[in-house]
Amino acid sequence: MAHDFDQVIDRRHTESVKWHYYGEDALPLWVADMDFVSPEPVVRALRERAEHGIYGYPQEPKELRGVIVDWAARHYGWQIQPDWLVFTPGVVVGFNMACHAVTSPGDGVLMQTPVYPPFFEAPKNVKLELHQMELTREENGDYTIDFDAFESAITGHTRIFLLCNPHNPVGRVFRREELGRMADICLRHNLVICSDEIHCDLIYSGYRHIPIALLAPEIAERTITLIAPSKTFNIAGLGCSLAIIPNPALRKQYKAAHAGLVPHINLTGYIATLAAYRDGQAWLDELMVYLEANRDWLAQYVAANLPGVRMGTPEGTYLAWLDCREAGIVGKPCEFFLQNATVALNDGEAFGRGGEGLVRLNFGCPRSTLAEALEKMKAALASIR
Repeated sequence: MAHDFDQVIDRRHTESVKWHYYGEDALPLWVADMDFVSPEPVVRALRERAEHGIYGYPQEPKELRGVIVDWAARHYGWQIQPDWLVFTPGVVVGFNMACHAVTSPGDGVLMQTPVYPPFFEAPKNVKLELHQMELTREENGDYTIDFDAFESAITGHTRIFLLCNPHNPVGRVFRREELGRMADICLRHNLVICSDEIHCDLIYSGYRHIPIALLAPEIAERTITLIAPSKTFNIAGLGCSLAIIPNPALRKQYKAAHAGLVPHINLTGYIATLAAYRDGQAWLDELMVYLEANRDWLAQYVAANLPGVRMGTPEGTYLAWLDCREAGIVGKPCEFFLQNATVALNDGEAFGRGGEGLVRLNFGCPRSTLAEALEKMKAALASIR
């Protein structure tokens, strides 16, 4: 490979949340940022702009919308229009603003658990009811949707469905039929769909990401799609994402909900986003080869060396969802591994119903880092058996 993803880079002295939160001794495989250098074109663009020396208020780069339109067409066969794009500082901001835009206090928001923890903060922020349905975990660790349960979770107060696809933490890349059935139910109940598709570029062999808004014009008219280069190109700290909203009335509502609340995109966010989408494809192609090898190696290691731990195979994302309920651990698995293996993982309970007894593991790191963490986890489990 032209890019050395095996290179181990010390991040302990770089104000990294991932590497500081649990202390100097912990090996962090938790929060979703990768331990890889971002694409060289991104680094170069930032360096060149930094060397200019003046960092005043930025405007959106002229090329940016066209580059994003080209990316969507090339990767998803989705013909979007430049004026459909609304930039925000992050996808979490994006789905909070969607809730502000289309609901009133006392309305309901539907989501599928277990799911990315900030989803649960959105209804609190807007004083909404949480309407949730739990995804079904199969024996092999994969997840399916009970569509009767999905529809039953909707009430007369439900106004918006927060979809996560590819799904964090379970790693599903939902199929066209699944997306279609969810969309049909939402249309029947007059719900807006806000689809968090931040991991849409991180898809493994044999699978394909389909934006739910691409299914049909009537679905696109009721959909706010959220994407970002942050996970794809490891630039989450630069704060640039976007909403794709085909319906002009819905787009106007969404923009109005931003008024006075959402800061402008910062200069580095714009610069990095343009460079990533325009010039980052070669890096991304090699990244996916490396991540897929990490995923497969991890699955084999868990099956062979971590007794009582089961892992489904992620179809997308660089996140593994480990079921530790039969491992003989007393208490939360995340606390057990932090205390006995000094490996920091995400607590499954934070992902809502269906997360109890599970942990999320980030394998977006050099293989040697992953191997070191797993050896420590193996030893910790051996100590209680």
